[in-house]
Amino acid sequence: MSVDFCQEVDLLIRARYPVLYVVTWEEGRARQLLTQVAQRQEKAVYEWSITDGLRVVCDPKRRATEPSNRCREVMAVLNEVLQSSVPAIYVLKDFHAFIKSPEVVRQLRDLHDSLRSSYKTVVIMGPVVEIPTELEKAVTLVDLPLPSYDELVGLLRSICAGRDSVRKFAVDLNPEQMDALAKAAQGLTMTEAENVFAKTIVRDSRLDATDIQDIIGEKKQIIRKSGLLEYCDTLGGINQVGGMDLLKDWLRKRVRAFGQEARHYGLPSPRGVLLLGVQGCGKSLLAKTIAHEWRYPLLRMDMSRIFQAYIGSSEENMRRALRMAEMLAPVVLWVDEIEKAFAGLEGSSASDAGTTARIIGQFLTWMQEKQTPVFVVATANSVKNLPPELLRKGRLDEIFFVDLPRSRERAEILQIHLNKLKRDPARFDLSALVKSSHGFSGAEIEQGIISAMHDSFFENREVESRDIVTALGQTVPLSRTMSESISALRAWASERARPVSSVQCRAESGAG
Repeated sequence: MSVDFCQEVDLLIRARYPVLYVVTWEEGRARQLLTQVAQRQEKAVYEWSITDGLRVVCDPKRRATEPSNRCREVMAVLNEVLQSSVPAIYVLKDFHAFIKSPEVVRQLRDLHDSLRSSYKTVVIMGPVVEIPTELEKAVTLVDLPLPSYDELVGLLRSICAGRDSVRKFAVDLNPEQMDALAKAAQGLTMTEAENVFAKTIVRDSRLDATDIQDIIGEKKQIIRKSGLLEYCDTLGGINQVGGMDLLKDWLRKRVRAFGQEARHYGLPSPRGVLLLGVQGCGKSLLAKTIAHEWRYPLLRMDMSRIFQAYIGSSEENMRRALRMAEMLAPVVLWVDEIEKAFAGLEGSSASDAGTTARIIGQFLTWMQEKQTPVFVVATANSVKNLPPELLRKGRLDEIFFVDLPRSRERAEILQIHLNKLKRDPARFDLSALVKSSHGFSGAEIEQGIISAMHDSFFENREVESRDIVTALGQTVPLSRTMSESISALRAWASERARPVSSVQCRAESGAG
């Protein structure tokens, strides 16, 4: 990534692009890379900030001199650039804060014309893009990517190689574990990665595979500061999901598909799945399970956080949220109840001046074009508002239908929840419980067990099978109250979606 950045900047400067705008949070890393470019071209590097003024950073030919007045004023530094005869790169830090004033706009336009016939280049550096309309044709944007996987591996190796001279600590990392640490650190700036590695070393004087949790904690901080995405904890593996053997097999076959080995084989990264099905049947649990099994962070996108009252704010929020997901990749992005986001799409032009349509279009385009390993898990309870653009291949790998659990699956679900509630499933009449829970979702079965435990706890005794049977009998499952909509959903999915379980394929009769 850094090599590509240097090559691009080197090319633009040689082509005499007068004003570049480097978008980055990493001032130190950007300055180091710009200095490398300047040394290659035998140019000086000046750096300006509102606090330090203008100073020389690098001068291979020893031609640069620092101005006597340090040029702290904005117009003063632009005049200095205009009048100087030294071939140089002028780095202006946080200049976006001043770029909208009329005199600065005018001076930059004058500089643009003047510098085209010189060996001087102005590089504006900042974390946000602020370009007045008058300067759109005069400024060239250049993004400094976050550190690549190879750069993070290099950082880890340099830390391990320098441990005796700087700080004594143990290193317990095989090549696979170093690979896992570097992948976990992707999405952090170089400074953030250095800080989190230093933190783990200071805590226990060692660097090992368990430090991944500290890296995940650092990423949680980034997500919390944004306010647009939610970082979800992933508790429990795939064994905590009852049934769904076909989906589990599909997921296991894609665990290795995100690595370099798969790229060399010619496989693209998996893109995502749509989990469509009856409420309470484990779609949200599956999203958490996928992230847990693949050991990736799980980010939840809530569309209500994206939409804002001001024109243009919602679109910018969506761009920021998607950039953040890409920045933290590899990651699982969970879009819960995605059909609600599409609910206002048809009347968007009349109700919100087309904001919803633009947001959804932006999201769908990103799903199609994304190159980073962001695996999208979209969940939906209804197909009513889902547009064909979402369902077609290319945006998602597969559509899975999650139906009500059959008898064998209900037996697994009962055992999982009894174990979770510290009860031995062998003490219960599972066949009776399976029969009593006919037509129940996994969530309804769990609540039935909890309800039975409340009753037995009130009576100061241990919960028994008859208590759970009674509690289930007092519950009206969703399959009865919404039987028509569930039947319609099954009919739609029978020809358009894959079942999550082989039991679902055979569609038991009678006992369900």
